[in-house]
Amino acid sequence: MSQHHSSPQFPPPATVSVFASPASWIESDALDQCRQVAALDGMIHVAAMPDLHPGKGAPIGAAMTSTVLYPFLVGSDIGCGIAVFPIRLRRAVPERLAARFPDLDRALDPEQNADDRAWAVAPAEIPAGHLEGLGTVGRGNHFVELARVDTVVDSGHASRLGLDSGDLVLIVHSGSRGLGERILRAHTGSHGAGPAPDPAAYLAMHDEAVRWGSLNRRLMAARVAYALGAEPTEPIVDECHNLVEVRDGVYLHRKGAAPGDGRDVLIAGTRGTASYLVAAHAGPDANHSVAHGAGRKMSRADALRRGRAKHTVEELRRTPVGSLVVCGDRQLLFEEAPTAYKRIEQVIADLVDHDLATPVATTTPLVTYKTPDLGSIPGPDRRGQRRQRGRS
Repeated sequence: MSQHHSSPQFPPPATVSVFASPASWIESDALDQCRQVAALDGMIHVAAMPDLHPGKGAPIGAAMTSTVLYPFLVGSDIGCGIAVFPIRLRRAVPERLAARFPDLDRALDPEQNADDRAWAVAPAEIPAGHLEGLGTVGRGNHFVELARVDTVVDSGHASRLGLDSGDLVLIVHSGSRGLGERILRAHTGSHGAGPAPDPAAYLAMHDEAVRWGSLNRRLMAARVAYALGAEPTEPIVDECHNLVEVRDGVYLHRKGAAPGDGRDVLIAGTRGTASYLVAAHAGPDANHSVAHGAGRKMSRADALRRGRAKHTVEELRRTPVGSLVVCGDRQLLFEEAPTAYKRIEQVIADLVDHDLATPVATTTPLVTYKTPDLGSIPGPDRRGQRRQRGRS
């Protein structure tokens, strides 16, 4: 009598979908990282956005579902996102306004800066009680930008957001600064790239960092608005692109991917190109996500090496669209040069072609702030601007 031996049941391998056209530049290293993530225990589906590029251990520009929560797939900058704030100014002269941006490397301290008007946008309780770095932008690809609404593609949708061609907005890209880093370090110190042993405990800390990141963007927008002689406003867009959420009973990790389930999302170009405000409508195949920006096409080391051979510092401080870059860190100027990034138009075209998003409007930079630097204001009137900054 023969015996029937049932073979062990293994879950099917996770699927990987890339939402980019053949014309898009996607590094093989980034695709390799997607496949490595797909091989992790419990992974279900990896959706790669057209801005996909390699990250530290995990791809940037990807949304990943799993039955297991992996903190390293979110990374250290939990809560990083992009917010858009309307701003009203009588005249928008980039050279004058660049000189008036506040020092966003200097944190707001409730004791030393208790009379700073920006505190009015903060709640009584700061998330996680974390005061370190509050109101600062950070480094890397973070920025605060004064931009002008340029082309309005969907006038009905734009008007519902209160936007029209020629309007000014502040775009703030930053995250949870040291708080998110502390949370990830606490996990990796004991568990490395492994899953969270207590998902609920991690999510509680994670959610505080997400709230902190949103507050940080509001504080910076208020600081800049007051410095430019305007009143702070509520954001019309504020979407986080480094986070994990529980959706349909599984963990949806986003690393450099914005929520795309009926949200309005600002997809950042570069400091020398347009950005796109889109209405996102991504479905389950894309893990309900869209791109968060143009996406790097060069590593920072490559951008630094090639940029120094191709550009001068002054060329990088005034962009092809006529905007100014405030950045006292010369290395960062080269690392974040527009040529280090993919073409934002191609990223948007890929989202449209895959029916993930519909453009609403474009914004063109006037002043992009990275780090404080008086010398980053080109032009013959710099001495007058220095006096003006002293008065502001």
